[in-house]
Amino acid sequence: MNRNTKHISTPFGDIAYTEHGAGRAALFVHGVFLNGYYWRHVIDRVADMRRCIAVDLLAHGDTGASAVQDLSFSAQADMLAAFCVALALESVDLVANDSGGGIAQIFAARHPECIRSLTLTNCDTHDNWPLPAFQPVVRAAERALYADLGPKMLADVALARRKFAPAYEHPERVSAETFRTYLEPVFGTPAAIRNIERFITSLGCHHTVAVEPLLRQLQAPTLVVWGTDDVYFSVKWAHWLRDTIPGCRKVIELAGARLFFPEERPEELAQALREHWQVRRETSSDLLGYESGEAREACDGHSVD
Repeated sequence: MNRNTKHISTPFGDIAYTEHGAGRAALFVHGVFLNGYYWRHVIDRVADMRRCIAVDLLAHGDTGASAVQDLSFSAQADMLAAFCVALALESVDLVANDSGGGIAQIFAARHPECIRSLTLTNCDTHDNWPLPAFQPVVRAAERALYADLGPKMLADVALARRKFAPAYEHPERVSAETFRTYLEPVFGTPAAIRNIERFITSLGCHHTVAVEPLLRQLQAPTLVVWGTDDVYFSVKWAHWLRDTIPGCRKVIELAGARLFFPEERPEELAQALREHWQVRRETSSDLLGYESGEAREACDGHSVD
């Protein structure tokens, strides 16, 4: 599918993204196997409020990676910081899901000056790894089984739907085109398959645990929206985030929702985002005109003309 993808050069390579809307930037971060297309339904509903940018992580979507490139959560978080600098984004409303949520926590913790607000949905958090329900995927990646399984999933939508079913409330409603949009970039070539396997085998809680002290200092207005029927990430992690991030204002629990609810139930997340984004960040930066651009600081810590 043609997603009208753009690319921006960074020290991590050319990073792919799509954007819709205008105004203050909102950055959307997807999880494993997916790409920025995942956020399309939410973005359709909030692009009148924000310049909505959906990035493709390293080794996902239209963002490539070398055979030896670091694909860990920490490296992906550093890429997000470099991406913001390359696009001259002084601050963003950060929205994330799944493994993208773990990456977003690291980015926000290390670069609080970049975060106008933070919204986390069901995601990797602190030491909730390993995920028992995800271990078959990890074992398959460790044994390099996706060289065979990946192309089969790409060719057989019924197989792909079965594999992804635990993440969806209604997997039968996911179109073949959507699965192709997600899976072609990660399973389309042997090099892509090796990279997605490297990403999966790099997963671990040491990256998210390491930033806990910084998360406990994060004052950015934070919203947590969590599906209650997720087999991967228990709702207790929504409460952990609430109790850990000082800026957390609200936890919304969506009954019956699963991991990929932003794709399936976008209206509920979009409404929560619209309300969340109405809240101004009460900091000295705001008082100095940060929001209006009179006093701005880029994500690299240098002032912007």
